[in-house]
Amino acid sequence: MDSAQEEHGWYSEEAATFGDRVAAAREALGMSEDELARRLGIKLKTVRAWEQDLSEPRANKLQMLAGVLNVSFRWLLTGEGEGVAAPAEGPEMAAEVSTLLTELRLVKSQMVASAERLGVIEKRLQAALRESGA
Repeated sequence: MDSAQEEHGWYSEEAATFGDRVAAAREALGMSEDELARRLGIKLKTVRAWEQDLSEPRANKLQMLAGVLNVSFRWLLTGEGEGVAAPAEGPEMAAEVSTLLTELRLVKSQMVASAERLGVIEKRLQAALRESGA
């Protein structure tokens, strides 16, 4: 377990993303992404976007999500409160696995930031093209 996980808990904001917590809670119930989507009345691609941290639900869906997953609203957002227990530590949870998970989360957050930056640049380019009459 890395220092952020030790200090703040496995599913804390420092150690896990919103999407990580959604996926963990869903998997803890043995529920598929498709089943979760059906129970919430949303599209499968919406659940996948949440779990991949590409989007987040609106408040009303967030409350429904917490109810369906049997976790607290607060836990989904921050990792604090009633939620899913941390995975059992053991020989299978080698230090290298923890390091790889940390690296994966870092790359994932960098990709999200890059996608947001790309959107801003694209909007600026469109505005510049409109202004130039192109």
